[in-house]
Amino acid sequence: MESTNQEHAPKPDSKPARKAGGKPRASNAFTTTLGVAILLATLFTAWTPTSIFSNSFQKQLLLILTPQAGPNTVINTPQPQLRVGIVAGHSGNDSGAVCTDENGQDTLTEADVNSNIANFVKDNLVAEGYQVDLLNEFDTRLNGYRAVVLVSIHNDSCEYVNDQATGFKVASSLDTHDINRAQRLTACLVDRYEKTTGMTFHAGSITADMTQYHAFSEIDPETITAIIETGFLYLDREILTTQTERVAQGVTQGILCFLKNESVAPTPLPTTAP
Repeated sequence: MESTNQEHAPKPDSKPARKAGGKPRASNAFTTTLGVAILLATLFTAWTPTSIFSNSFQKQLLLILTPQAGPNTVINTPQPQLRVGIVAGHSGNDSGAVCTDENGQDTLTEADVNSNIANFVKDNLVAEGYQVDLLNEFDTRLNGYRAVVLVSIHNDSCEYVNDQATGFKVASSLDTHDINRAQRLTACLVDRYEKTTGMTFHAGSITADMTQYHAFSEIDPETITAIIETGFLYLDREILTTQTERVAQGVTQGILCFLKNESVAPTPLPTTAP
């Protein structure tokens, strides 16, 4: 902001006597004023009018006017928090898959398992310095939701299907605007979750309900997103319910792999089940 204080030229009768051979003070003031004017002109030329009034203008100005740190200087300037969205599947809407005992009594719901995992993932990411939104299945905040990444956590059937119905599944939107980043997120989740939990990537049973998950079309198109089913509630029930923190750590590491641009092997695109 420009200063509102202006220096007025001294009156003739109060002007100090000029020493012989001395440089006029008015010349110093003129030189200083000219220097400031040149600096401001340079700064105003460097940015367009739009950028001048943007939130980043002051940061840009400070960057130019602040002496740069030496090679051995430790910089403790806090970095802006990145926003991450975590959807606890079915939360706030319905129970999802329901597991029952031999008497038909409900013993476990998918919504509860999803919520437990999602809460651990949130705590893990917050501890890493990220801003995390824990969202319900049909959360009103999903409308136009904007974040670096959004991951929805779900689980598969409580019913026995066959001995192969075990493991996890990961999918991204078929209509993503950024295929490369979406595939990278998927690859990170598959790689880190598999390594952390020891579970197998069950690529053959990814359904259209996953690739066309409703939130994919609700959020801001710039938000990279994926859905993960962390296991089957029948054959994988033990690890999902007794090693929940380990399961959540697998999801967390997959997200961090993406956020930190860690190295990961490409994941083959799975075949979508009918």
